[in-house]
Amino acid sequence: MKTEEFAPESKSSEFYDYKTPKGFKTKYKRKGKIFSYIIVGLICSVVGGAASTAASLYLLPKSNFFKSTPLYQSVAQNTNAQNFNASPMSTFKGSLSVADIAKKVGPAVVGVSVKSSSQRNMFSAPKEEEGMGSGIIINEDGYILTNYHVINGADVVSVIFNNNQEVPAKIINYDSSLDLAVIQVTKKVKMPAVAELGSSKDMQVGDPVVAIGNPLGKELLGSVTTGVISSLNREISVGDTKQTLLQTDAAINPGNSGGALVNSLGQVIGINSAKIGGDGVEGIGFAIPIDIVKPKIDSLLKPILKLGISAREITPDMANQYQIPQGVYVVGVQEFSAAEKSRLQVGDIILKFDGKSVKSVDDINKIKSEHKSGDEIKLDIYRNGKNSTLKLKLTE
Repeated sequence: MKTEEFAPESKSSEFYDYKTPKGFKTKYKRKGKIFSYIIVGLICSVVGGAASTAASLYLLPKSNFFKSTPLYQSVAQNTNAQNFNASPMSTFKGSLSVADIAKKVGPAVVGVSVKSSSQRNMFSAPKEEEGMGSGIIINEDGYILTNYHVINGADVVSVIFNNNQEVPAKIINYDSSLDLAVIQVTKKVKMPAVAELGSSKDMQVGDPVVAIGNPLGKELLGSVTTGVISSLNREISVGDTKQTLLQTDAAINPGNSGGALVNSLGQVIGINSAKIGGDGVEGIGFAIPIDIVKPKIDSLLKPILKLGISAREITPDMANQYQIPQGVYVVGVQEFSAAEKSRLQVGDIILKFDGKSVKSVDDINKIKSEHKSGDEIKLDIYRNGKNSTLKLKLTE
């Protein structure tokens, strides 16, 4: 270290008093030199210590030796846990950044476009309606997991990949009580990605999550939002059933239904399904825990027996108003379906299915689930003021 600034003292800096005895000047001059050496030593120590500290703080952590120590790994994990926006986004081993999660899972989340016929009343002309939801590719064969309410009543279903390619699809099976359904792409195309299913039981309140889906339609395809798990076991009434759901503050909007709620490892831990809306309400969304979904997947992959109709129930009020019997009103009949082959028509009211009275589509589905493909079913119907009987052969 250079010490030129600390040159030998000049006379003007000597501790000298002309009145002092001879030799006093020399003693103080020597003491002054000793004092200056001490100062230099202290300064060198301080500067050297600073340099050593800087080396420890800047150079040492960058070395491979230090990175392999438990101290470095512990500090790194604690730092990541305190900074949600940093990469990785959580303390889980192997955690990914939000950008990496979007790259990994985004291609496996698709748009589910549906078209259906509806009527304001039984005497008005059917009107075609379009809807949009989301789905998750679960295998290379084009099977896609979504919500039942996304495809409920759909006459035509198509899938939109994240590159905007749209392909036809068909409904394979569903579980209305859990709001789950599986559809399959019917065109031979390569799946852009397959989602990895995680475990919802490993999640804790406060864990970061990413929601991927298609809020508000095709224009916002593949939107990514972030948040945390707000609660693990919320009992929410969905339609006529109660479900135990994950609550999150990640933005979930109409069109997100059927999309993926993903943990920091890029694994699907929930199926986005609902939100609480209204003035002054923000950040209250819900997802079906994936641990409830996984045991149902095998059965959902088996094709459901189809009638080929879209229908609605006749309520007691409607029955009184129009002077018709209660039952299941046929809104639409698909071409080449079992229903069309049985000569079932739009406007028919199904009173009995396989000899059992039915008041809703769910009633029909429960009876149908007890049969297999090829079984012949007797339909008791009401048409144009008269009762009649039809025979229908169940097919996949």
